Amino acid sequence: MEINLISDTVTKPSSEMLNFMFNAKVGDDVFKQDPTVNEFEEIVADIFGMQAALFFPSGTMANQTALKVHTNPGDEVICDKWSHIYLFEAGGAAFNSGISCQLIDGNKGKITAEQVQEVIKDPNNIHLPYTKLVSIENTTNRGGGACYDIEELKKIKQVCVENNLKYHLDGARLWNALIAKKQHPKQFGELFDTISVCFSKGLGTPVGSVLVGSKETINRAMRVRKLFGGGMRQAGYLAAAGIYALQNNINRLQDDHKRAKELGETLKALSWVDDVEDVETNIVIFSVKQPITDIQVMEKLKEKGILIYAIGKGKIRLVTHLDYKQVMHEYVLETLMKLSF
Repeated sequence: MEINLISDTVTKPSSEMLNFMFNAKVGDDVFKQDPTVNEFEEIVADIFGMQAALFFPSGTMANQTALKVHTNPGDEVICDKWSHIYLFEAGGAAFNSGISCQLIDGNKGKITAEQVQEVIKDPNNIHLPYTKLVSIENTTNRGGGACYDIEELKKIKQVCVENNLKYHLDGARLWNALIAKKQHPKQFGELFDTISVCFSKGLGTPVGSVLVGSKETINRAMRVRKLFGGGMRQAGYLAAAGIYALQNNINRLQDDHKRAKELGETLKALSWVDDVEDVETNIVIFSVKQPITDIQVMEKLKEKGILIYAIGKGKIRLVTHLDYKQVMHEYVLETLMKLSF
């Protein structure tokens, strides 16, 4: 038995999801003639109380499209130094949009309204780029699944309004935040100009993200998606997986959060563990005491059939997900408690 806790992207479609996908009605989505994609986009837009939505093959493409529709070459986006759009999208902000990133040293990947206000450039200073966009990530990946407080997001929105800035949310794991904080999607739809939400992480579909926004923004995004090569044909089979996930896989995220917290508590009690970061959702990040190394821990667990991920600077990540069942969880807890160095 192999237990993969490297990421929540490792999940595979269930037989029920596959059957739902197999029976989808499809057409040519590039011509907007795929009924299942159209239905999926309408559902997601309605969930967030926004006007329109667009289905993408990946969260990276959805984010990169948002950056491009909100900026012009030479502009600047404000984001945390651990943001996915900065660290893990292959320099796409520069390559695709010709923009720079004004990085903020936030707390576990979260930034504040005060920090945003401090770094906005003077538009009358010809030596500086135009600040045009603020990008938030919720939950934060490198921040260990940390969630924003909605009141802080409202304060950042006010700064954006006062400075004529657009406001984007990288909501790759927003579903986790909604469950953990007992928030409603429409609270986010009221704040952000665009939101990208992923379906191939916590919700367990094989592929896909959706970008939501105004009709005008999504019309422009459709052209950018084409430019990026993201136009798909009979994509309804994939969109059907998203519809199934919305109907069946959101509330069960609390199971992932519960197991992650139990992993965190177990790790805190181990003599060879140095530090365990607070667990809010489905990501557990910890470090080990020297001279033990993260690679040693990875190898020992791999021998026991458990796969984990070293994220750098001695930190190790575990991510719970819908394919991580209770029987697996009990085995991992037992294995961790028996591990010695």
